Amino acid sequence: MEATEHAMKSWDGTELFYRAWIPREATDKAILLFHRGHEHSGRWQQTVDLLGLKDIAVFAWDARGHGRSPGERGAANNFADVIRDVDAFARHISERYEIPIENMTVLAHSLAAVSVAAWVHDYAPPIRAMILATAAFHVKLYVPFAVPLLRMKQKLFGPGKVKSYVKSKLLTRDQEQAAQYDADPLIFRQIAVNVLLDLQDTADRLVADAGAIQTPTLMIGAGCDWVVSLKAQREFFNRLSSPLKEMEIYPAAYHAIFHDQDRDLVVQRVRKFVRERFTEPVIQPSLLNADQAGYTRDEYERLKSRGGMKFAVARAGLRAAGRLSHGVDLGWRNGFDSGLSLDYVYENKPRGSLGVGRLIDQSYLNSIGWRGIRQRKANLKNVLRSVIEKLHAEGRPVRILDIAAGAGRYVMETLHELPDISTNATLRDYKEENVDAARALAQEFGLENVIVERGDAFDRESIAAIAPHATIGIVSGLYELFPRNEPVLNSLRGLAGAIEPGGYLIYTNQPWHPQVEFIARVLRNREGQPWIMRRRTTAEIDELVCVSGFRKMAMEVDQWGMFTVSIARRAER
Repeated sequence: MEATEHAMKSWDGTELFYRAWIPREATDKAILLFHRGHEHSGRWQQTVDLLGLKDIAVFAWDARGHGRSPGERGAANNFADVIRDVDAFARHISERYEIPIENMTVLAHSLAAVSVAAWVHDYAPPIRAMILATAAFHVKLYVPFAVPLLRMKQKLFGPGKVKSYVKSKLLTRDQEQAAQYDADPLIFRQIAVNVLLDLQDTADRLVADAGAIQTPTLMIGAGCDWVVSLKAQREFFNRLSSPLKEMEIYPAAYHAIFHDQDRDLVVQRVRKFVRERFTEPVIQPSLLNADQAGYTRDEYERLKSRGGMKFAVARAGLRAAGRLSHGVDLGWRNGFDSGLSLDYVYENKPRGSLGVGRLIDQSYLNSIGWRGIRQRKANLKNVLRSVIEKLHAEGRPVRILDIAAGAGRYVMETLHELPDISTNATLRDYKEENVDAARALAQEFGLENVIVERGDAFDRESIAAIAPHATIGIVSGLYELFPRNEPVLNSLRGLAGAIEPGGYLIYTNQPWHPQVEFIARVLRNREGQPWIMRRRTTAEIDELVCVSGFRKMAMEVDQWGMFTVSIARRAER
């Protein structure tokens, strides 16, 4: 098959270049190819020829900052932008060529293997399988203390670039391929420091949390890889929860495994795996009972331990800090997961006794978890605004129902920012103090179209009885606090009854948190108990939403992969 050239608009409007190898006979199956760093899509032609898959469409992009796609070479605002590009590319191929995402297999090489694995972990696309070749879960930088030095350089001097030490002779044993690499005008050797550091951080969390991934996976490693660590690839593979996972190591191979000697053997292995995935039944275990057994349940049980002396000291220190820091004191009195604490984090104005109290409060508010929460709020507002504007443009009424609103700040601010769109909102919460806070906020914003009332977010009948039916339902920051799935399903089914057909559900989730152990063993929740959370993978929450009568449409996630905001649509009758 010969390649045709195309372009697509990514999530931020950037126009990315890609190549397509389309079979003559119509097909509903696809392979998506993601090149390694410094490369471009044109270098996949020989691999496509060797694959010889005449009944499967093949697509390969030039990542932003690479090949014929725009952007500074080897650069991006952050690595999360690249992950969002992966999601946008898959969605574009699905919509443009009418290929279900369920009929896609992705093949990613080196750095791209990390971005694709992060996409699978964070977004949980229901793809057929993924193939990760010489995945860059740990880049061999060789310079002692390279990562800390790069972090210091970035902090002191701002954004910068580093030039790769890797020459063609370290990538492949094939001299002809090495010469082609050196002569290719689209290949460069620089990478932005922030991208390199983000790659390292993303790889670390993926290896640590590989158990969250259930997608069928083939990993391909090179035994003589001068660029990335094979040990990190094995660790990721061993931790995968995928019911079908395979790993193939080529002992003599170099890093550029698709341009190395004996590459035909590698491609034959890929071809075999692809064929099997498209002919054998799809293996996708249900996660509806993940609260009773499995990866996140095991973690939840481990977190019930108080953690020994180290965490006892941390608890004592934080209690002492609460005497000076307003935010820490609020958390101890009302629960660090309470609506009042959340609203304080949203407000983000450090307060405390004396100068040191304010400094402690500022440090508290700047913790990675609370920064992620504020980004979740920003994503939530953006998503809510887009749905309101969509309904308004279609001439449909905007009726909002938030079943666990807390103080309702994100809803109030969004409505206040859209004065020209007629809206009605019902905000519910089970705590009177949150109801009072929401009413005060509505009065502060001058919103007369907002009803605030007490209500149980897990009472299916009570939620479903709300009239008139909502066109937008919201459940934010709630399900993350409750480990069991049965009440979550009750709540979601209540929302399915409360939202009119064709209406939208906006829901949040916390698939990852770097401080989950610290939170469980040091902080207290709204009930005065240790704040132990059972993380739900994106795949789990999406399945719960799906069986309740909704179809997921899109998702936003912060740059750390902690908090997601998703949109789903209730089925039309």
